[in-house]
Amino acid sequence: MYDTNLFSDPSLRLTLAFAVVLTLGLLLKFWLSSRQIRHVAQHRDQVPAAFAQTITLAAHQKAADYTVAKARVGLVEMALGAVVLLGWTLLGGLSALNQALAPWLGAGLLQQLAVLVCFALISGLIDLPLSLYQTFVLEEQFGFNKTTFKLWLLDMVKGSLIGALIGLPIAALILWMMGASGGLWWLWAWCVWMGFNLLLLVIYPTLIAPLFNKFTPLQDDAVKARVTALMQRCGFSAKGLFVMDGSKRSAHANAYFTGFGAAKRVVFFDTLLSKLSPAEVDAVLAHELGHFKHKHIIKRIVSMFAMSLAGFALLGWLATQTWFYTGLGVMPNLAAPNDALALLLFLLVMPVFSFFVSPLLAQLSRKHEFEADAYAVQQTSGQDLSTALLKLYEDNASTLTPDPVYVAFYYSHPSASERLARMLPTPV
Repeated sequence: MYDTNLFSDPSLRLTLAFAVVLTLGLLLKFWLSSRQIRHVAQHRDQVPAAFAQTITLAAHQKAADYTVAKARVGLVEMALGAVVLLGWTLLGGLSALNQALAPWLGAGLLQQLAVLVCFALISGLIDLPLSLYQTFVLEEQFGFNKTTFKLWLLDMVKGSLIGALIGLPIAALILWMMGASGGLWWLWAWCVWMGFNLLLLVIYPTLIAPLFNKFTPLQDDAVKARVTALMQRCGFSAKGLFVMDGSKRSAHANAYFTGFGAAKRVVFFDTLLSKLSPAEVDAVLAHELGHFKHKHIIKRIVSMFAMSLAGFALLGWLATQTWFYTGLGVMPNLAAPNDALALLLFLLVMPVFSFFVSPLLAQLSRKHEFEADAYAVQQTSGQDLSTALLKLYEDNASTLTPDPVYVAFYYSHPSASERLARMLPTPV
């Protein structure tokens, strides 16, 4: 007979729940990716009828091969991620790191920061080979990579330095608040975290992004005239229209808004401007304006506020529970703060449990994309938007035949066939 007393131990229950949910999630991810690979491969040799007049078979096959290659790398990434997660948690990696640093640095804030820094460095080193492969093998194979190893290395160094300069003070402040602000520390930490995120929205366009890319004012008079007229017509203002030198790193094309409030900027990749006509650029921008018109950005920020508040509150409770540490393979400090351990465990484990609600978030995102498309069609031309999207799908090697179940679970944007069916009264 089973000893039911074992299951009354909250530490054991957490261990079992974590192991079961991690296994189920991994199996589901592998099943979804396998469906995607099979579905795309099965439709590789024939362009869907709706796109037969606009997409060549060669372009369709390139997109299929690229999608399958990325999915296969994703399978390796998922397996590695699961092994690393188990290594940090149930196999005792995080506990060993904490115990190794304690004799050197004592039991204060410095030791806790050292745990965070060492964790980040080790995680980065583990991810490094796969990152190199994705950039210099996978992207290179399909003609998308334009970066050099020197530039890639420089980006990594810059990103690490900026992360340290910004992240360490915030981490130190939150760790200090966890130990000095009483039972409601999580509320004050949440306020600091939200203020920090809002500040980043303001300073990123002018202070951080230019460290990685060159931004020059839009010079194309035809595009500028159309874009300016569109923004005036839609009642939208921005601090400037800029072109980003995305081509020095990748052949992928895009356009986006960045910043917040008066700091908003419209940014076009140079690769986008080289591939689309002024009318098509106008239509793509109208889609982005649709997100602002429907207040999608504000809704996402409010949602982020609400979810992060719930997350901080949950962390505030879990951090006081011994079983939270022991159930995840960590021996908590007996005479020293465990705040860094609690923070890292929470960040490691929560995605495992929240993965199963990701289809709901993806569905909401697709709904927002449909709304933005509808707004763009009202303001510009459905034909221009459809041809622009087809060019972007082709140039970015996005498959036109994804697996429907995979789309429902993962895709933040609707599939090409769904988007175009709503844009045009007749098939493409």
